[in-house]
Amino acid sequence: MKTAEPIQRSVLSAGRFHSSAASHPGAVRDYNEDRFVNRPDLGLWAVADGAGGHQAGDVAATIVTDTLRAVPAGLGSAELLAEIRLRIARAHKRLQEEAIRRGGDILATTLVVLLVRGGHYACLWAGDSRAYLLRGGMLTQISHDHSFVQELLDAGAITPAEAAIHPRANVITRAIGTRDEVVNLDKATERLREGDFFLLCSDGVSKTLAEDELTRLLVDGDDAPAARIIAAALDAQADDNSTAVVIYVGPAASYPQVSD
Repeated sequence: MKTAEPIQRSVLSAGRFHSSAASHPGAVRDYNEDRFVNRPDLGLWAVADGAGGHQAGDVAATIVTDTLRAVPAGLGSAELLAEIRLRIARAHKRLQEEAIRRGGDILATTLVVLLVRGGHYACLWAGDSRAYLLRGGMLTQISHDHSFVQELLDAGAITPAEAAIHPRANVITRAIGTRDEVVNLDKATERLREGDFFLLCSDGVSKTLAEDELTRLLVDGDDAPAARIIAAALDAQADDNSTAVVIYVGPAASYPQVSD
């Protein structure tokens, strides 16, 4: 049992945004291959999960998140999106080069990114790390998993219950650092609303906690919901690295509480 290790935490505020991040190896794993970016001052957040079964997933996730964390301040909406895409593409190439240097195996990581400018958000992702939006009491998954099991679900070949126990549930179909020549990212955009909660998380969270539990944890308690989510995943014996980044849109003083 590995749950005695402390949860890595980060709680920051800037302008309209109050964000918390938390990460832990999980109840089984000896080390953590997840990494996160928590930069409300830049309007930028991310979660990367070093791809399981590949060489040095922690190295891959660190390279990508370090690249994003160094984005300069003061960029406009179009500039920020272009800069994020450019940095992800550069990280993709760097991981390919590092893999060759290490002997040809793949250095890869999933990635989900949220960026905010001018009253709108954009979400970019590759792999099965997820983005959710809690708005008006309803939790919606923004991202769509790039995974073998998701393809089966989309084709109607299996049910959600079968997907949860499928032997290839950890097989992803896109990532940063694969042998593909270019990075293939999906994108979703929409206008922000005050009171929105965003959750970015690795699959150690999404495969352990049901959506109704995530909804409750997002708003039930103090101003550090990411740590609550990771603690709940550990209580549920999460068998994978678990990372959550939560972003609340609105003054910190108005942080909502769940009523009885």
